[in-house]
Amino acid sequence: MPYRARYAEFPEQDSGRAMVVKTQLRGGEVTGLHVGARNVRRYFPKSVRIIELQLDHLQIQCGLPPDFWKGQPEISDPRLCEWLDFKVVHRMGEQKQLKLAMTPAGKSVFRLRSVKQKEDSFAGLESIPVA
Repeated sequence: MPYRARYAEFPEQDSGRAMVVKTQLRGGEVTGLHVGARNVRRYFPKSVRIIELQLDHLQIQCGLPPDFWKGQPEISDPRLCEWLDFKVVHRMGEQKQLKLAMTPAGKSVFRLRSVKQKEDSFAGLESIPVA
């Protein structure tokens, strides 16, 4: 029997609302996004195994491992890490944990952008206010 991906449906009040996520670093290298346990409970039903991330004009699918719901709320994907490393971390000139806004943009689709800061937006990414 073929595997069927399950997608998340978002309650009306959550669609378009940004969650704050952070870049995950180990030894100065980007390893993914730390989503946080509260965001996992709110936006990621356990039945969902694949999400799509919109990164500027790029859209990628990322699998969510079982540990995602068991205290390790991290999204890791080589393409995501490359994009974060190139677009965000290296252009900032520092290797530090950065906050990003992750907004539901459809059925199991999320848009990733920089969080609005006092300074200019990170790496030329479009900034949005976090609700």
